[in-house]
Amino acid sequence: MTYDTIILGAGAAGMMCAAYCGGRVLVIDHAKAPGEKIRISGGGRCNFTNMYAGPDNFLSQNPHFCKSALARYTQWDFVDLVGRYGIAWHEKTLGQLFCDGSSKQIIQMLLDEMNSAGAELWVQTSVRDLRKTDSGFALEVEREGQRLHLTCANLVLATGGKSIPKMGATGLAYDIVGQFGLRVTETRAALVPFTFSDGRFKGLSGVSLPARLSNDRTSFDEALLFTHRGLSGPSVLQLSSYWREGEAIRANLIPDLPLFDLLRSQRQSAGRKALTTELARHMPARLVDYLCQFIPMSGNLADQSDAKLADLTSALSDWQLVPSGTEGYRTAEVTLGGIETNDLSSKTMEAKDVPGLYAIGEAVDVTGWLGGYNFQWAWSSGHAAGVAIAARH
Repeated sequence: MTYDTIILGAGAAGMMCAAYCGGRVLVIDHAKAPGEKIRISGGGRCNFTNMYAGPDNFLSQNPHFCKSALARYTQWDFVDLVGRYGIAWHEKTLGQLFCDGSSKQIIQMLLDEMNSAGAELWVQTSVRDLRKTDSGFALEVEREGQRLHLTCANLVLATGGKSIPKMGATGLAYDIVGQFGLRVTETRAALVPFTFSDGRFKGLSGVSLPARLSNDRTSFDEALLFTHRGLSGPSVLQLSSYWREGEAIRANLIPDLPLFDLLRSQRQSAGRKALTTELARHMPARLVDYLCQFIPMSGNLADQSDAKLADLTSALSDWQLVPSGTEGYRTAEVTLGGIETNDLSSKTMEAKDVPGLYAIGEAVDVTGWLGGYNFQWAWSSGHAAGVAIAARH
């Protein structure tokens, strides 16, 4: 069976690409259904893009690589597509756009776009062999117990990264490009909770509050969540992409609270009140009880000098911790690193030294922040490759 283009991976990037390639297109995936990561994202409502998506929201060894694709297919282009299908959406926080209904609407929209373009979809199909030919690529796949031989002029790698292996994630794209001489940067779990091997936060599990999480490179202001394994929440997931084993992180538990002034004021009007009682008005009481072990906060407000209040607010705004590690690919939302961008064209996503081979989406060394950015990279990179392939017909 001969195709113009075969796309490996029926996720966000692969389905997007299939809608634009033109010619005879086949999308292959080993999962039972397309778009599984789309389906579970955003609590089932799919955080499909971000109003503020731009190059500064992505990590890569080459920070300029993503600029071309993001500029040529923007978040507003995808919002227009969503609008054409009558899918209602809303902004949640920080520019994050979600479906009002179900993430399945986004999957169906992409399937409809593929169908309109005449693309075929094979699920529960595994690649058993792959090689380069003079005219393109030859694949042997297994489908419904049969071994099938396929050929194509263009091969698109849209198989994602290693994150969430229980959903079928593998490093397939890295293995494939390796056989063609393309490089792969170091890969790591990203957008992932921190763990502490001593279980120190078990008693705080479920407590959350607004916080600023920082290391020496960056900081994020969003919710912090304590878990029985360690720390999670948006601020933690964001910082994890910039963290390395053994590094300290800093938590500001009162990022936008003028706590020193508030406590001084209360000292005048309610001096007999316990300091911890007053603190519990501004922070979760369970957290205050926990922090008593490390930060002096005994006595009444009237017992606290300005110096003591200053020390307290300083401690609460710069709590230093060293995570043991992260929860790894098991719960990571994305994979940091991937196919070396210097081996690809930033305009077409085609391998510079392997004509007809393309790589898009999470498989590439472009990793977005939490909040719809990684889906936008999938849409933009998929569109870039699809348009480039169509231009060849």
